[in-house]
Amino acid sequence: MHQTTFDPFVMSSSAVSPRRLRLPAGRVWQALAAVAAALVVAGCSVQRVAPPAPVEDRTVQRSAHIEPGSGSPTDTATDPAKVLPPGAENAGKPGYFTVRPGDSLIRIGLEVGQNWRDLVRWNNLENPNRIEVGQVLRIVPPVAAPVPAPAATVAGSKPAPAGAAAGVTTTAISEPTLTAKPLSASPSAPAAQAGRTGADDVAFIWPASGAVVATFDEQKNKGLGIAGKAGDPVLAAADGRVVYAGSGLRGYGNLIILKHNNTFLTAYAHNQALLVKEDQDVKQGQKIADMGSSDADRVKLHFEVRRQGKPVDPARYLPAR
Repeated sequence: MHQTTFDPFVMSSSAVSPRRLRLPAGRVWQALAAVAAALVVAGCSVQRVAPPAPVEDRTVQRSAHIEPGSGSPTDTATDPAKVLPPGAENAGKPGYFTVRPGDSLIRIGLEVGQNWRDLVRWNNLENPNRIEVGQVLRIVPPVAAPVPAPAATVAGSKPAPAGAAAGVTTTAISEPTLTAKPLSASPSAPAAQAGRTGADDVAFIWPASGAVVATFDEQKNKGLGIAGKAGDPVLAAADGRVVYAGSGLRGYGNLIILKHNNTFLTAYAHNQALLVKEDQDVKQGQKIADMGSSDADRVKLHFEVRRQGKPVDPARYLPAR
């Protein structure tokens, strides 16, 4: 059965014929007039309702941004996700270093001219392999607390063994203190003396006899590339102490880092074999490695000179050939 839907907005003659509505013609036209009048009234009374304005949250979030050193316990407590990294209160201070993405203690030590083991000790790090971006590390030795003067009083209350000097008694008292332990450069007498006499007193020699195949570029190549054959000797450029020997620094392969004084480091990369160990003292001209191609595209020695952690052109410090 066909059913016609009445749509007041479509007023065709076929849709409103008297036959389809089954009403007398007069009443049909009266009904249509009433509907039309109602639509006119409704059209006049229709108002467009604007959508509601968005709700704006004006709540002040105190921990949205906390500058290093400005956070307070109240601020960090309101937002646990904004806990400051260790040492953040020292960010920007002299003698401190902020960890960047990709950093490791070995790389930081190379850049700041320190032994990575000293960095572990100075910062009381339980796991040297776990440092976080934004963490602030001490990169200079902490100032040792002054030893109390009344050492004689201690000696008087407990007499020293026969033949013992007063200085021995003082050393025995201060030895257990962490900051009183010798620093990394102290065991090496030549290196310590060189640090006191000045960085310019270090006279370097060439660490390998091959031709230079890559020159210094502060941005692209932080040292010299010296060609050679696998197994050629790699020599210590000056007296110093091994502060790193291993392959933990990406891009350097088997690497040796020597500390010569408080200013100079030298680095020897891409070796085939390492012949020295960390904390070992070496002499100028001593063979420390066999040349190789570890983490390199060819057999060569990558040789760096770092002055206070900053790479400098080794050619400025090496003798003319």
